[in-house]
Amino acid sequence: METADHNSGRILLVDDEAAILRTFRYCLEDEGYEVATASNAANAETVLRQQVFDLCFLDLRLGEDSGLELLATMRTQAPWMVVVIVTAHSAIDTAVDAIQAGASDYLVKPCSPDQLRMSAAKQLKVRHLAARLELLEGQIGQPEHVIESHCPAMMTVLDTARQVAMTDANILILGESGTGKGELARAMHGWSKRAKKNFVTINCPSLSADLMESELFGHTRGAFTGASENTLGRVNQADGGTLFLDEIGDFPLALQPKLLRFIQDKEYERVGDPVTRRADVRILAATNRNLPEMVSAGEFREDLIYRLNVITLTLPPLRDRQDDIVPLAERFLSRFVKDYSTPAKALSDQAKVALRGYPWPGNVRELRNVMERASIICPEKLVGVNHLGFTGQSVTNAPRIGAEMSLEELEKAHIANVLANSETLDQAAKTLGIDASTLYRKRKQLAL
Repeated sequence: METADHNSGRILLVDDEAAILRTFRYCLEDEGYEVATASNAANAETVLRQQVFDLCFLDLRLGEDSGLELLATMRTQAPWMVVVIVTAHSAIDTAVDAIQAGASDYLVKPCSPDQLRMSAAKQLKVRHLAARLELLEGQIGQPEHVIESHCPAMMTVLDTARQVAMTDANILILGESGTGKGELARAMHGWSKRAKKNFVTINCPSLSADLMESELFGHTRGAFTGASENTLGRVNQADGGTLFLDEIGDFPLALQPKLLRFIQDKEYERVGDPVTRRADVRILAATNRNLPEMVSAGEFREDLIYRLNVITLTLPPLRDRQDDIVPLAERFLSRFVKDYSTPAKALSDQAKVALRGYPWPGNVRELRNVMERASIICPEKLVGVNHLGFTGQSVTNAPRIGAEMSLEELEKAHIANVLANSETLDQAAKTLGIDASTLYRKRKQLAL
């Protein structure tokens, strides 16, 4: 039988017979699983509050305790955990009742070591596939940036990234919005020794401090309004793998001490639960903001920067990667043409010149969007300049500081570039130092 990978599953055994607990534990630990035991319902509930398990083998007869009642508690306390009922032949009807109450399967005593190992492998596979499916569903529709490069500066970054990927050092990835920081982080996870475990992303600007804490560390039932059941946080999902903190510059200041503590000690508590837990997580973080300036402004903790940037990787903007622009555009075009079944096959020479001459304020993300649009609206085999959505000025006369142009023209160009470089209107307003309503009015006023 193939041996399970180390840390491939955490198993709780609940049985009132010490000999069975000992035999089951040795059998499963020999397979590489992490195993804990409990001899009654109270012990089981205590252990469940202290640790997170993927699978439980639960005896229906626990002396004076009821296995069915404990199962109901488990479904509330740890709804993600798979439960397999262990029962005597005479209690099979009760085992069926347990399955109807939420158990996944049952084993009949006495069971052989092979039966136990096969049941554990089967149920953990289901549990891991469900967790993987949840992560993949969250990734559907996310942009896929190509990180291959012909640009010397970018190739240097990629070489360094491959070198440090095999370590557990915390990495800070810097670069303008849209340069592919998230794709580099995902690639580094794939190059690392943690590649078989989960890559989990937290989008820092998207949540308030309270919701961020719950999303990151999880919460218990009743911890706050709407908390109807216990949930695992992203930290637990990333256990053994990689946690990517996207746009860490927007991480809530009030929550930064708890993040710092987790990075230092790998310890955390779920919201509403005082029990301290541990998780083996490698941290990758990214931002397009100037963190030292934020420290000076009192918006970011200096000690957190020191913990995050053991190694710093800085991605060059697309405008400085001239050798990559056309190859990237061709890869995106090929993919979108296949997705949409459209006739476009290649870029015209004029389109290539226009692509190279455009300043790309939105970087690779903007290039991807331009090629998606072109693939949809182009009715011919060759994509022309008219299919790219560029204006003549944006391609041939990109504005620069000191150029002969009015303040209004410079303001319009700057706001247009910031908007193209931002994922939301609020983010663009924050970059410009104005409120969103002012930015909305300026967009109308400047016909953006």
